[in-house]
Amino acid sequence: MRNDVVFRAYVTNLGMYNEGHLVGMWVDFPIAHDADTDVKEAINEVLCDIRVDGMFYEEYFITDYESEIEGLADCFGEYENLLLLHYLACKIQEMDDVEQFESMIAYGEMTGSVEDLINLTDNAECFYFMPHVENDYDLGYEYAENSGLFTEALKSLGSLANYIDYESYGRDIRLDEGGIHTKNGYISLTDPIRCCFDSSKDGIPDEYLQ
Repeated sequence: MRNDVVFRAYVTNLGMYNEGHLVGMWVDFPIAHDADTDVKEAINEVLCDIRVDGMFYEEYFITDYESEIEGLADCFGEYENLLLLHYLACKIQEMDDVEQFESMIAYGEMTGSVEDLINLTDNAECFYFMPHVENDYDLGYEYAENSGLFTEALKSLGSLANYIDYESYGRDIRLDEGGIHTKNGYISLTDPIRCCFDSSKDGIPDEYLQ
């Protein structure tokens, strides 16, 4: 998969599939297009490419997805809108920290649709992400030792600080915050997620279609 590809989808000719034939092609997202072709025209070209013997079938469905972002492909369905998939891929490309986004997906809030995921890309600041914190011990240690909240208290304990149960402390923090450990680190939701995009009301901004 190319570095500029966020995910791929196998777009299948639904009419031919209903007649017993699997006809389709892999499409990379964001959808590539040149200066003389906008995204809508590029999508039409894809649908033309899966015609058979000149037969025109407008309907399609998606039989498979691939992505190096863990969990992303599992959020998609068979009948996704290709324009929305393109918009989502562009939004993911613009994010500062894809590892955090991967952990946000694992957290499970706003992952039920492509529209949800588009909104999720605009809400990274609503999550508290601690990369490389792998377990409750690490979480407790980070809060106690590196947050600065307990610096003086720990100093006053002297050698007794070596006997602090960081794992239990970290577990209490995780349960209190409703956080989870992911392969990239610890993540919790700190503020309500804002819904900035509604596909039934808001059009995709023109700059993502040119």
